[in-house]
Amino acid sequence: MSPLLSNLMLDVLDRELERRGHRFVRYADDGNIYVRSVRAGERVMASVSRFLEKKLKLKVNRGKSAVARPGKRKFLGFSFTSGSEPKRRIAPQALERFKLRVRELTRTGRHLAPAHLVNRLKLFLTGWRGYFGFCETPSVLRKLDSWLRRRLRMVFWRQWKRGRTRFAALRRLGVGRDLAAKAGGSAHGPWRLSRSPALSFALPNAYFISLGLPTLAPGR
Repeated sequence: MSPLLSNLMLDVLDRELERRGHRFVRYADDGNIYVRSVRAGERVMASVSRFLEKKLKLKVNRGKSAVARPGKRKFLGFSFTSGSEPKRRIAPQALERFKLRVRELTRTGRHLAPAHLVNRLKLFLTGWRGYFGFCETPSVLRKLDSWLRRRLRMVFWRQWKRGRTRFAALRRLGVGRDLAAKAGGSAHGPWRLSRSPALSFALPNAYFISLGLPTLAPGR
């Protein structure tokens, strides 16, 4: 009910901002107003805060309100790049939440078969891409794709547990004897080995595509 009630109450604010000629965006009780300078921002924030408190009898959350450049603030998980032509980007906090969720989903799936683990991720990845695929920085999505595949390689490596099992699994997946023996007997940790030549060969990008793993970057 919160977004609905906020829209009913704050429709008056929208009309006031339009009357003043401001550029703004609002969802429920969260909103940004865009002006040309810090001084203008401070003036507008003070004026709009007075309007909300006196006209609409609403309390402004001073702790979450601020005057800053668009790239320093986030709105519904998005932010902007700096420069003469700002682009819509995914806010750093949203990227961290993405990785946290993937870690949660894969941490509890260490004993699942690869296809089952990918199926567990599908719903989350498809929904996330449907929302954040709207960004204008596809390189970020490509990096997330790479990080996700590396995370899965690490999980599968942990599933194999021992050196002999790892060696046998790599050989079964077509890795040469010497390379499989080097990886299987390595003292390096799973995360470092997840980008090793042996695992990259055994579990290439095409393998994850064959399992139905959604990609995040457009056109892939």
